[in-house]
Amino acid sequence: MKRNKVHKFALKWTALVLTSVLFSQTLSPSVYAGDTLPYKGESAKGPNQPYQHGYASSHILDWTPTQDVYGDMLRARVPLQQRNSSFAATQAQPALSPDTQMFTLSGDYGNAFFDSYPYTNKFSQYLFNYWQYTDYYGYWHGMPTAHVPEELYDPQKDWTEKWFEFGILNIPNPGYTNAAHKNGVLSIACIFFSDNDRGPQTYKQMLVQDAQGEFPVAKKLVEMAKYYGYDGYFINQEEASKGVATKDIPRYKQFMKYLRDQGMYVQWYDSTVNETGKIAYQNEFNAVNSPFVKDKQYGQVSVSIFLNYWWDKAKLKSSRDHAKQLGLNPLQTVFAGIEGGNGDFGRWKQTYDLRLNIGDNGQPMNSIATLGADFTHNALDEELGGQDTNRRADNAYQWMTFIRDRVWWSGPNQNPVRAQRNPSVDLSDVKASGANWDGIAAYIAERSVIRGSHFNTSFNTGHGLQYVVNGVVSNPKEWSNINIQDIPVTWQWWLDTKGKPLSVDYDYGPNYTKGTRFTYQPIGAYQGGSSLVVNGELNSDNFLRLYKTDLSVNKNSNLSITYNKPSSDDSSVLSIGLIFKDNPGQVVKVSIPNSGKQTTGWVNHNLDLSAYTGKKIAAFGLSFDNANKIIKNYQMNIGQIKITDGSALKPAAPTGFKITKALTDTNEMLVTWDLEDYSKVKQYNLYENGSYIGGIYDSTYYIKSLNHKTGELMLTAVGADGTESEPARLSYDLNAAVRHIKVETKENGEATVTWKNPSEADGTVKLALITDYTDTVFQKTITADNGAETATFTDLPTNGDRYTLRIAIGNHEPVAYTGHLADTTIEPYAKENVTVTGSTYTLALPTLKDWHYLYVYENDVPKPFGVTYVSKKFPYIVRGRTKLSELTFTPTSRTSSLKIVLEDYAGNQATTYVR
Repeated sequence: MKRNKVHKFALKWTALVLTSVLFSQTLSPSVYAGDTLPYKGESAKGPNQPYQHGYASSHILDWTPTQDVYGDMLRARVPLQQRNSSFAATQAQPALSPDTQMFTLSGDYGNAFFDSYPYTNKFSQYLFNYWQYTDYYGYWHGMPTAHVPEELYDPQKDWTEKWFEFGILNIPNPGYTNAAHKNGVLSIACIFFSDNDRGPQTYKQMLVQDAQGEFPVAKKLVEMAKYYGYDGYFINQEEASKGVATKDIPRYKQFMKYLRDQGMYVQWYDSTVNETGKIAYQNEFNAVNSPFVKDKQYGQVSVSIFLNYWWDKAKLKSSRDHAKQLGLNPLQTVFAGIEGGNGDFGRWKQTYDLRLNIGDNGQPMNSIATLGADFTHNALDEELGGQDTNRRADNAYQWMTFIRDRVWWSGPNQNPVRAQRNPSVDLSDVKASGANWDGIAAYIAERSVIRGSHFNTSFNTGHGLQYVVNGVVSNPKEWSNINIQDIPVTWQWWLDTKGKPLSVDYDYGPNYTKGTRFTYQPIGAYQGGSSLVVNGELNSDNFLRLYKTDLSVNKNSNLSITYNKPSSDDSSVLSIGLIFKDNPGQVVKVSIPNSGKQTTGWVNHNLDLSAYTGKKIAAFGLSFDNANKIIKNYQMNIGQIKITDGSALKPAAPTGFKITKALTDTNEMLVTWDLEDYSKVKQYNLYENGSYIGGIYDSTYYIKSLNHKTGELMLTAVGADGTESEPARLSYDLNAAVRHIKVETKENGEATVTWKNPSEADGTVKLALITDYTDTVFQKTITADNGAETATFTDLPTNGDRYTLRIAIGNHEPVAYTGHLADTTIEPYAKENVTVTGSTYTLALPTLKDWHYLYVYENDVPKPFGVTYVSKKFPYIVRGRTKLSELTFTPTSRTSSLKIVLEDYAGNQATTYVR
């Protein structure tokens, strides 16, 4: 999946992300999508905001949960939910087999380098909303390794000018993993080896074996997956210059087999020849690549393969047959690859016709995999052109993303019942086309996890321009948080009518730019960030199917609906349409009294379902009946639907609620609490002085910016039916704490701390410093006299470690300050890392977490080294950018001196004499 050359746009801000494309032996045009540039203003990164990073191949072995930067704040905790058994009668395409699987390899919120968060205050991030068509979600975008200084990143420079290290391992965004698991989708990390994209990193650093022949890196990968809560690995081996050494192929298979045997889902990319290890794309499943899935000697090695893109019907048929010959189910093993955005959907002329994957029985022969389906958002700038080059971060363009998403998943007609290509549909306003694209819904049957006797939705897509609680704006600021995304509407949009269909959309409120396609009056959410809005001319009965379910009805079952009808009084009738499993061809309508009346805000109605005791709801939706009249300018917003039987207990108030860091000068705060089992609590909601801050299923939350220096935090637990617990309360008063904290660290191990006391400071000042995410924890406590505003630490380490400083006056709670210790030390390059074969020298990469440059001097003259992407040479090895091949060299003379100088990010140097 390596980047091919693409034409470089003249636009100054169009940076091509290093890892967003795939490559084939026939030089296919490559996916392109711009980087997610750093957010600005209020949405800019908080000084202590937890963000993700990549992992270099040489550092995975040293991974521990306590040492990983922000590792304690970036865990996914929602367990994988069970999906319902298939039920063809309620599918949009009833004849479609539910066995065909979907692997989605894509970005998460975007292609961010230093700005990948589980949640933040930015509406215009990418929020995936089609989990119902996905079985596996893998994460594909570049991330710098943990200790890369952000100053090395210049977003205005070309993508070839990223002079820092990207990790070969990209683990899933925890917010996305939580959302995936909530919908029964496996969350898959990505391992990517490429000469250009990952510089000198190589698979050999991953396949190290211990004295017992075991793979310690594989063990670490299993440990990481279990700690961070994801489910497996997509392995993309594309070191084109050397490939995989023949002697290493058996080890590679054993490595993958270990992962699989430990319960990891492992998918292999169609890139490597089994006999030689060279890169050669088969575009089909055959004897050349199948041993990386099932091997004669080792048995089942991985679970599946992602086929490269240049398949045809014969290759797909042969792939199916080859899988069967090996005793494998092709729908579980073989995934036909597709690059997102091709087929005239805005760009290249390469077409992907999945009709070629249909067998004689009318069903897909193999499963499907896509790369870069988030192009619907990330390629807005390239496709729209012009001088505006950051539309993906502009709230005014997000309506385009939503339509483009529906075209990709539901088809050009934006209706999964009619998901097939349609050249006549006009999608020019969003730079899309339906001429050569069938929606994914034409080949993948929709899935559902909605089961039991409870369900609730507020049609919350996971972001908003404000946050609303019970119809009242609780927080006016924009936000993104896929952790609290409701289960998406199953069909977007399946609308049955004999007349003119109504328009359906998500309504994000008066600040939302909805595009010229829509004419509704923006109202916004009842709960969360959005509501469901239906509007237009109602000239016939419209039935909008919403959710595929397997819900039990008993004598206590009740459905409540909250709606807002801003249009004038009319004769219309809004009904809940229930489809029962024992008679799926019939829609049973339960009407809502007076639903044709204009409302003055949100109205709630409860509907008794006890008459259907013993039945199973296989699907439900909304019926809009015009009572045989033409009703113009009709609008109905649905804010919430709940189905419950009263058996879901109201959760107890959370326990253990406390402040772990209060950063008084930045208004940031970290809070923690005790995590209850997911069977009892589905989410926690956090409020500040009554204003909603955020939600998550976790035991910790980062507050980016408090609105007040003093007040009360409240934490509630949310049950299975959406009921909130009584709040746990926590008072705070930052006005009673020190402020304007400054720390001056010195090379001699001293650190002078200054601060300003509150007006009524009283008591001894206690200062406690502890290092964060370090191999060995260092901590030290000193005190200062009552009224003092300065103190000095001595004998601190000078290794650049992160630290947290807490300062408390008397009996008051401490406030925190974070920083880095002075950095004056560096370990020299280990001489044993140099391998000498005859007159040739090969250098292994340093393992220091903060090394930056490696100089090699022959007779005190620095040797030049080539880098990836460009023809430049540098008088040193650049971490992450020097070519792997350059690490092997031959001195000009057998008698010349040779020394190696290692330099870290702080500029410290250490010399090793080789000869």
